[in-house]
Formats: sequence, C-alpha cells, structure tokens
Amino acid sequence: MKLVLKNTEAFVNDKFNISCREEPCLDASWHYHKQYELIYTSKSYGIRFVGDSVAQFFPGDLVLVGAFLPHLWRNDPSYYKEDSEKNVKTVVLKFTLDFLGEGTFENPAFSTIKNLLKESTFGLCFGKEVSKSLHNELIELVDLNPADKLINTLSLLSKLSGTEDKVLLSSTDMRQYATEPSLRIDAVIKYISDNYSGPISLDDVAGIACMTTNSFCRFFKKMTNKSFTEFLNEVRIRNASRLLLQEDYTMSEVCYKAGYNSITNFYRQFKKIMGTTPKDYRQRI
Repeated sequence: MKLVLKNTEAFVNDKFNISCREEPCLDASWHYHKQYELIYTSKSYGIRFVGDSVAQFFPGDLVLVGAFLPHLWRNDPSYYKEDSEKNVKTVVLKFTLDFLGEGTFENPAFSTIKNLLKESTFGLCFGKEVSKSLHNELIELVDLNPADKLINTLSLLSKLSGTEDKVLLSSTDMRQYATEPSLRIDAVIKYISDNYSGPISLDDVAGIACMTTNSFCRFFKKMTNKSFTEFLNEVRIRNASRLLLQEDYTMSEVCYKAGYNSITNFYRQFKKIMGTTPKDYRQRI
C-alpha cells in the first residue's frame, strides 16, 4: 500500500478542518501528514493500522493520531460490495500544532494538552466511556460556526488530556518525514486487508510488491515494524475477534472465516495475540 505524504492544500483550512464522512474507509492509502487527527467512528467497523498497531475498530472508537504517523482505516470487506446497505459515519478533526496561533500550547495553562499531543506520537485510543461521554460534542462539532468549532475543539482536547482511560497504539516511533512515497507497501496492505480470509503466501505479496521474497521481508519489516507473518496473523485474529463478538458462528467457522485451515493454529495465534483463548474471549465479552 502506498505510504503517502498527504497533500492537504485542498482543505478549507490547512491548520484546522472538521468533516463528517459517510463512505466506507477514510483513505485509499496508508498515509501520513503534518496535521494531528482525531477520528471518531460513530457507525461502521473494520481494521485500523496506526504505526505498527493492527486492531479492530467498532462504533464508539475514538483515536488521536499524531503528526507524521502513518495510519489507515479499512472497513470490513462487506462495506465495499455494490449492494451493501451498511452505514458509515465518522467525524474527522484535523489540526496543526499552531491552529490557535504560534506557541499556544507552550502556555503553562495548556500543559496537559501539550502532553496529550506528545503522547499521540504513538497514536492514542480512548476508552469506551470516554467516547460515550463525548459522543454528542463530537457529532455536533461539524455543524457549529467557525469560532465555536475552535472553542469546542480546545475543550475536547482539554477533556481528553485529563483522562487516564487511554492506551498507546504503536510500540515504536514510526513517524515519517520523507517526501518520496513507497508504492509497494500500498498494494500489499490493501491486498492483505481485503483477502485475509483466503490463502495468502509470501510469494503472493512479494509478487505484488515486485520484489524477491528476501528483499520483500526486509522491506516489510522496515515499513511496518513487523514480519509479514506477524502482520497477517494480527489482521486475521482481529477479524476473528469481531466474529466472536458479533456473529453466532461456531469456533470452526470463525477459524476458517478468519483464514486459518487449522483450528490448532488458530487457537495458538489467538492466544498469542489476544492473551486468551477464543472460547474464553467470547464468554468474557
């Protein structure tokens, strides 16, 4: 999948922009940009990639992505079918560090917000209770007048900076500053996210990237901080966890729908990534 330095000149305001999106997926490419990005998913589900983090997202998902941190939201493949009637609603807030003026967050009064933005270098996912309490503010933010949008955004950041109910997403600092895009990673990540339920070999993805398998393995590790096998297993297990929560499937059906031919391997990978067995995960949730 192409890693893109995103051109934001088309935004109404390069320093501050709020939109409500109702189409599947947010972007076609794994990308990064100079703006911070607060993403609230009101409707839809799928997988998000933030730095080296691969995780499911559901309605109520609230994430703050730091500047220059690669990321991508991909809806479940069922959203892209021509006859799909599934609804999508996502509020996207983009802003630069100086959207309120140069040096605003150097003011001691905004020290907690400054720390929040520093933490977002790795991506931050906020807890369900936090997103639930801010739901109305986030939804209404889109329709406010320009002045109130700025004021309410500052208020939102202040509230988010005061909560401990948040987790870091990426395990390492994966910020990108290069202006040359990588065309290869774009196609590979899209292929994996769209075809995880079927057989995917190293030769398949190396061919998509037009590389030898050895070169591809080094390239993929450098771009994602994970091996190809680790990345594929995370995508499959995150999708399996969704099936366990939302659908009335047997364990064998979940195993095969997630792309595994061996129930033993499925259980082993699930325990490794989720820290529990599929059965215990379903019962606990």
